[in-house]
Amino acid sequence: MKPAGITVSGNAFKTIANALAFNLKKSSQQDALDIPTPVHRLDNQTSGILLIAKTKTAQIELGKQFTNQTIQKKYYAISIGKVTKNQNITLSIDGKFAETSFEIVKVVKSLKFNALTCLKISPKTGRTHQIRIHLASIGHPILGDKLYGNKETLHKGKGLFLCASEIQFSHPKTSKIIHLKINIPHKFKSVFIRERRRWKTYNN
Repeated sequence: MKPAGITVSGNAFKTIANALAFNLKKSSQQDALDIPTPVHRLDNQTSGILLIAKTKTAQIELGKQFTNQTIQKKYYAISIGKVTKNQNITLSIDGKFAETSFEIVKVVKSLKFNALTCLKISPKTGRTHQIRIHLASIGHPILGDKLYGNKETLHKGKGLFLCASEIQFSHPKTSKIIHLKINIPHKFKSVFIRERRRWKTYNN
């Protein structure tokens, strides 16, 4: 699981890619990669499931699945405001088609934001910052989003409330369907508890 605040790859010293050589053993397969390699990216501030290839076969086959959009990913996010209906957004990004659908999980009242909404999100495409851009485009930026929200959407010290929680793909060697799922980060639950408590305190 990738923690929030660390970049997957790039020129920085502290990246997931640089850490893998010290944290994962090299594969014993003949086509083993010298260093395990991420096969997709998550934003620096996004936490959650990240697929890592340890062989050339896995790298190529998983790459094809991402290109062909056969890998299914689900995210959880806390969005600013009260979202009133499930939606499918098809706003293009950098001139390229992009599609994101989401369903409402929970809404809580908030003194600062009037309401916060927990969403379960299914991106159909994988454009850079797609989920963040799409939610901001309908007036419900993600809590803690410095780039697509504004200073009013920040939650001091807690970062971005976006997590890659599920992924389903075909095993690159056996073709068996693999479904991975993690729990929503504790900070998601704690912010809802805090906002609900504050609302009740000031409205009783």
